[in-house]
Amino acid sequence: MSRGEMKAVLLAAGKGMRLRPLTDEMPKVMIPIAGKPILEHHVEHLAGAGIREIFINLHHLPERITSHFGDGGKWGVCIRYSFEPEVLGTAGAVKKLETELRSGPFLVVYGDNYLEMDLSGFIEASAAGEGVGTIAVFEKADVNGSGIIEMGRGDEVVRFKEKPMPDEVFSHWVSAGFFYFRPAIFDYIPSGYSDFGLDVIPRLLHDGGRLFGRRFKGGVWAIDDLDLLNALNAHLTHPMGTWVGKS
Repeated sequence: MSRGEMKAVLLAAGKGMRLRPLTDEMPKVMIPIAGKPILEHHVEHLAGAGIREIFINLHHLPERITSHFGDGGKWGVCIRYSFEPEVLGTAGAVKKLETELRSGPFLVVYGDNYLEMDLSGFIEASAAGEGVGTIAVFEKADVNGSGIIEMGRGDEVVRFKEKPMPDEVFSHWVSAGFFYFRPAIFDYIPSGYSDFGLDVIPRLLHDGGRLFGRRFKGGVWAIDDLDLLNALNAHLTHPMGTWVGKS
């Protein structure tokens, strides 16, 4: 499959309750970062990496997203929307699109994280790899609120823990919330609500599925609350500062 044929799912259904009152009037993924919505950064990065077909799931204030992006033509991509009357979770949202995604490998991106990474390099390395898929991973000092990963030979994932307690930390490699999946991932996603970190990845590893981590320098920035949002904006203003974030 060529890069132009690969599809991507941008997860954008979260309400962002800890960012109120900002999210009373806009979805979390539409909060401006460096002059444009964080979701627009993702669309631009995917387009720059050669991705031409993007799915965006919707729930909270969906018209704010659809009115901004339309059909995606402004960015040289085709955007299709998947509305969720009730939130389906990160994996449930992808399961809902199974028919559209079954044709080959695809990307899944957590739309409320700001990423600093080489997307083209990640796609190329993942396509050359094995297993059900690949997770982009970054090293991070404070893993509070992150999905942590232990990798073995060949960077195969051998252990994963979402949001570990302090006494459960076994790694400082964290998921960036950016995945390359082959269609076999659907064998591990149940119908209805499910979450990649809490449900699908643990099940996949338990059942003997093979998943790999791809290490990158850079950062993954969460905007889960006002402090993290302010930290990201400060980082972009003064990029030599220390980055913080989560998957």
